[in-house]
Amino acid sequence: MTAADQQREAAVETALAQLDLDTKAGLLAGQDMWTLPAVPGIGLASLVMSDGPVGVRGSGFSPDDPSIALPSPTALAATWDPELARRAGRLLAQEARRKGVHVLLAPTVNLHRTPLGGRHFECYSEDPLLTGEIAVGYVSGVQEGGVATTVKHFVANDAETARMTVSNEVDERTLREMYLSPFEAVVRRAGAWGVMAAYNAVNGTTMTEHTELQNAVLKEEWGFDGFIVSDWTAGRNTVAAANGGLDVAMPGPVTVYGPALAQAVRDGRVAESVVDDHVRRLLRLAARVGALAGAPAAVTGTPAAVPGAALAREVASRSFVLVRNEDGMLPIRTEGLSSVALIGAAARDARVLGGGSAQVFPDHVVSPLDGLRAALPEQVRLSYALGADPSEELAAAGRGFSLRAVARDAKGGVLGETALADGSLQWFGALPEGIDRAALHSVEITGTFTADESGAHRFGSGGVGEFVLTVAGQTLFEGFNQPSTDDPVALLIAETRPQGVVELEAGETVEVGLRHTVVMHPGFPLPFVGFTLGHGGPEVDADTALEEAVAAAAAADVAVVVVATTSKVESEGIDRADLRLPGRQDELVRRVAAANPRTVVVVNSGSPVEMEWRDEVAAVLLSWFPGQECGDALADVLLGLAEPGGRLPTTWPVSMADCPVLSTEPVDGRLPYEEGVFIGYRGWERSGTAPAYWFGHGLGYTAWQYETAEFAAGSGDDLGTLRVRLRNTGSRTGREVVQVYLSAPDAPAAVERPARWLAGFASVEAAPGEAVEAEITLPRRAVQVWDGGWRTVTGGYLAEAAHSCADRRLTVPFTV
Repeated sequence: MTAADQQREAAVETALAQLDLDTKAGLLAGQDMWTLPAVPGIGLASLVMSDGPVGVRGSGFSPDDPSIALPSPTALAATWDPELARRAGRLLAQEARRKGVHVLLAPTVNLHRTPLGGRHFECYSEDPLLTGEIAVGYVSGVQEGGVATTVKHFVANDAETARMTVSNEVDERTLREMYLSPFEAVVRRAGAWGVMAAYNAVNGTTMTEHTELQNAVLKEEWGFDGFIVSDWTAGRNTVAAANGGLDVAMPGPVTVYGPALAQAVRDGRVAESVVDDHVRRLLRLAARVGALAGAPAAVTGTPAAVPGAALAREVASRSFVLVRNEDGMLPIRTEGLSSVALIGAAARDARVLGGGSAQVFPDHVVSPLDGLRAALPEQVRLSYALGADPSEELAAAGRGFSLRAVARDAKGGVLGETALADGSLQWFGALPEGIDRAALHSVEITGTFTADESGAHRFGSGGVGEFVLTVAGQTLFEGFNQPSTDDPVALLIAETRPQGVVELEAGETVEVGLRHTVVMHPGFPLPFVGFTLGHGGPEVDADTALEEAVAAAAAADVAVVVVATTSKVESEGIDRADLRLPGRQDELVRRVAAANPRTVVVVNSGSPVEMEWRDEVAAVLLSWFPGQECGDALADVLLGLAEPGGRLPTTWPVSMADCPVLSTEPVDGRLPYEEGVFIGYRGWERSGTAPAYWFGHGLGYTAWQYETAEFAAGSGDDLGTLRVRLRNTGSRTGREVVQVYLSAPDAPAAVERPARWLAGFASVEAAPGEAVEAEITLPRRAVQVWDGGWRTVTGGYLAEAAHSCADRRLTVPFTV
């Protein structure tokens, strides 16, 4: 313990000693959606929390306070670069400090157990080691900026179906080796200051009350000295949560803590020493982030500034995974190039974020159309065609709209108003200044729309409750929108339904209004007003749109098709029904490829989709949800200004039916993890079915020859070091991720192990013809299994230096 640590601990104990029971119990309950109460008498400031993980929303959740939007966590994991994750963390700390946020509710380290997980994009990988390494980098970066992280969702919160009530049944070995592993890495190696307890239960016990996992494993065995906060509204029982290790119940002011906790102590159901430990952890957090007087903050001064847009662009390009590149189709050579056809709804309106609490409002988004238009030489003609729209919903009113939100009381009096960046309004946990919750009766999105094309423009509303929609003096809809799910977070992504059309001429300006009668949702104890004014231009006949795309492709030297999922496919609050691309996008790709053999497909999704056409196109590039600099990063990669440096953090199937694990639906409230440790590539290898693209796959723009590999035994927690010499045999400078897999071909039958498992990785860069050496330290945990404790499995092993799980180049035997 350093001198600063000792000083902080002394300040914490001094502050704790001054608090009475009611104040202590009140400190453990949020005072509102995002903050904890201040206690001026002990020099404790109010702590502010904010959602992440791709940006820092802040407490307002409003486009009035924009945020940097980084690529999705799957994209960050696809870089296989913990140091880049660390830089991303430093940027997010910078954003948090700018917004007055002390605690970032991120990262998510749950595993890709099944590709049907709707929140797949917000997690890193199917592999616990890769997940842990990226998370360690991310958490280290955020906390080096003086901002706390809360690693979530502890634990086994790997799907969205019935997430509030499901009990995930996981045997102890699987829990230890797979699902707890990333949490352990972050706690032990990055010193995480916070952990978030999940909604679900594990083996029958709700996680916010799980004393075995929260107290015995996390706090005692791993030595975690931070605080555990509930997922929002996940605290259910005062006594069970307090005794089970939950430190803070959010949001407030109505939680299972506060007065209820104080009364439980007075009744003898909870010892005051238990409350003291919870408060001590909270005060330690406050000391670390500089919110407790007399305690030195863990980070003093202002860290060096991180250029946000530049880093977002770098992470995006580094994350793109090139899974197919026939005859060196990419990068596109501009010499002699006369035309490019860009096709797809997502080429014009990129999906850069997943849905739900991971959403932020960036101040700009560069679409693929914008990026390519700016990057292509003047002599290259760029055409655009819609081709196929993946969504049947309306988008939030955007181009051509000037909007504001007006809050009114029951008599129509104005309580307040605020400008809107688009037709999406979300007041989440707090209302704008001056608007009294008790007096609030309705909110109206109002303003003008100037049409950019003639025809029948479509308008509608998204959200739950009573709405009145008017355009150009006409009432298009007056009625009630029903909820589609009982998950309260799904209100953030409620369907935006077409409810009327208005014929407009290009350049014509009309008044628009969408009035919503506010009803506070019972799932939220605090104010939540969320709804959307939707708009769509004149409908294009689907067959005509496809024909136009085919014609554009046939007339161009190169066709680039951007396909995508939608917020109804990948989002918090829902799991996926299948892995198909929505709409007629598969048909679009096939028809464009038939018209132009030089077709490149960019897949704009946060997680795997089926690509039945993948062998019919020249190149396939996976862009994930690429953040606000999407278009510029894509242009960099397509034109060869940057290499697509990504490698798959999860296996991509040919067909959903082939996937070794698909279950997300509980039966009688329980979801058994019957596959044990065999998820992801472990399960694929056991099944004997080949996927479309294996874990670790990615082509880049050069080639690598693996020349030699040597293993040197280590000691203690280090099993040993594998040194791999490799050479860039291509014509471009490039980056390679050297992956090391272990296998135990002669392992005892009593120890069922995967065919191989990732044990380490490292990145190298080299110029054409240059040889470099990668040094990968392997942890001793890689040869251990959980058997009531960590047990080393002795015997012979093979260390395989690989380009991917299925492309193993060199093998070195060793004995443990």
